[in-house]
Amino acid sequence: MLYSKTPSHSGLLTLLEPLVNQAFPHIVSYAPAFQFLTGRSLLKLGQQIHAHMIPRGVEPNAFLAAKMVAMYASSGDFNSAMTVFDKISDPTALSYNSILRACALYGYSERTIGIYFRMHSLGLRGDNFTFPFVLKCCADLSNGWTGKCVHGQTLRFGLEFDMYVGTSLIDMYVKCGELMDAHKLFDKMTVRDIASWNALIAGYMREGEINVAEDLFRTMPSRNIVSWTAMISGYAQNGFADQAIGVFEKMLTEDSDVKPNWVTIISVLPACAHSAALQRGRWVHDFASRIGLDSNTSVQTALVAMYAKCGSLSQARQCFDGIPQSKKNIVAWNTMITAYASHGCGRECIWTFEDMIRAGIQPDTISFTGLLSGCSHSGLVDVGLKYFTSMTAVHSVKPSVEHYACLVDLLGRAGRLVEAKELIEKMPMQAGPSIWGALLAACRRHRNLEIAEIAAGKLFILEPENSGNYVLLSNMYAGVGMWKEVDNLRALLKCQGMKKNPGCSWIEVNGKVHLFLGGDTSHSQAKEIYMLLAPLPEKIKAVGYIPDTSFVLHDVSEEEKEYNLTFHSEKLAIAFGLLNTSPGEILRVTKNLRICGDCHAATKFISKIYGREIIVRDVNRFHHFKDGSCSCGDYW
Repeated sequence: MLYSKTPSHSGLLTLLEPLVNQAFPHIVSYAPAFQFLTGRSLLKLGQQIHAHMIPRGVEPNAFLAAKMVAMYASSGDFNSAMTVFDKISDPTALSYNSILRACALYGYSERTIGIYFRMHSLGLRGDNFTFPFVLKCCADLSNGWTGKCVHGQTLRFGLEFDMYVGTSLIDMYVKCGELMDAHKLFDKMTVRDIASWNALIAGYMREGEINVAEDLFRTMPSRNIVSWTAMISGYAQNGFADQAIGVFEKMLTEDSDVKPNWVTIISVLPACAHSAALQRGRWVHDFASRIGLDSNTSVQTALVAMYAKCGSLSQARQCFDGIPQSKKNIVAWNTMITAYASHGCGRECIWTFEDMIRAGIQPDTISFTGLLSGCSHSGLVDVGLKYFTSMTAVHSVKPSVEHYACLVDLLGRAGRLVEAKELIEKMPMQAGPSIWGALLAACRRHRNLEIAEIAAGKLFILEPENSGNYVLLSNMYAGVGMWKEVDNLRALLKCQGMKKNPGCSWIEVNGKVHLFLGGDTSHSQAKEIYMLLAPLPEKIKAVGYIPDTSFVLHDVSEEEKEYNLTFHSEKLAIAFGLLNTSPGEILRVTKNLRICGDCHAATKFISKIYGREIIVRDVNRFHHFKDGSCSCGDYW
């Protein structure tokens, strides 16, 4: 029987009855059956009905073919959908709409546009079902020129201000980077779908036009979860972590009709990670658990990244282990590998990488970036070189500039500066700022001024507006007392209107982030902080600390240099943490630049005399200080 293995649906049986009981059913009897099956994942039955037509000589007309195309496409058989469409002798706009929808939903953007132009060449007029799919494909391809051509056709057909077509046009212009055109169209629309507001907000956030996005958000007549999520993710991507978290909290308190989804959660977690706000990250985690979103693989992966970036590697691993093995995709594995790399856990990087291979997941470029970085931070030079060779030989992954930068860093950290320089000279591509920057940083570490001048010279050409390169070379000159060269570089910076990026550090206490600049006295507790720090050098000298005054870049007395060292931003943040947390509580400090050598040495002794674990996340990695030592083993 035709319907023997289908679910028991009285409606379906009614539709199938004339097909089964009549020797030569009429062509119109098939269309309702295919329409009923569309979207129900009953491909086998659809194929049986199609097969029923063939020996009875039923050739689908354009109307029936459109229903068949929709059924096949919605059931996962795009090839059959395309075959049916190609056999239509006299296609109509309806049959074209059916295949355009199928192509767009399967991601065949170029084919969708090609089919639309074939439809247009036949004189068939598109409607408000046609254009949204075509415009979506123009947006996916960032093909603004074609999008404008399609826009012109909507004008001729009087559809520009149809709500669905208009929203699709705005979305297309936004994704093609034509924000001005999108906003002009938005202003002309008499009826605006909430999706048009959301598209415009997301576009301005993507371009960093935060004020315009905020104004749009404030004036929206109503908001849905997409509106709130666009603001949260936009703030997070532009580095405004506090605002992202604030909007999330505001959504929960002010808009009870809107329920966060998994996209909202993975949008707010990076904001917690950016500001190293572990307490707020835990709060978001607890919230996600309460509403049942913590089992979503994307949310679990975002939690791994958040905990790792907030300095809690153990909780990151717990979240990773909580992802079912069958759902651990390449993104989840890469996140864990990168987490270990950022904490300087090279061996754990390797073990996780090998576990991923055993699980049948093939590594990609991100996998190797994390793996090589982990090897670099742990001094695993030979192992890192072996994995670099295996990229192409074993895994068919072509090394990129980022991988060569990791390799230069790997050799440079180990003091093999000549090899690192020779590697750069033999690279198959032009060395970029990341590669020369890695070499310059290695020269600073190993005090090789000769190669440093070469690397800095390249960087001055490649990124002339990056003041950090000038400052790093200036630091090296200052370290050997070459004050004339220091003055020359400072004069050059001033002449070009560049300013040194000030070092700052921040710490989260009781859910609030406190930020400090070097020598900062603006904090409400500045007096108590300075009172704690003033006698600190003598205390830690008693247990072995020796001030490294090479990190004070002024031609002043040694006594003044030691005094200046005392009030670096990371020391201010640590002192604040000591004053405002309970004994034994872990202190988590984040610094926007690389932690200086003296602060690194001092923090080891602070952890010992105060009996505290102190975790410092700088621009390169995490340092876990405990009992007078650091997790990096002074290899950083």
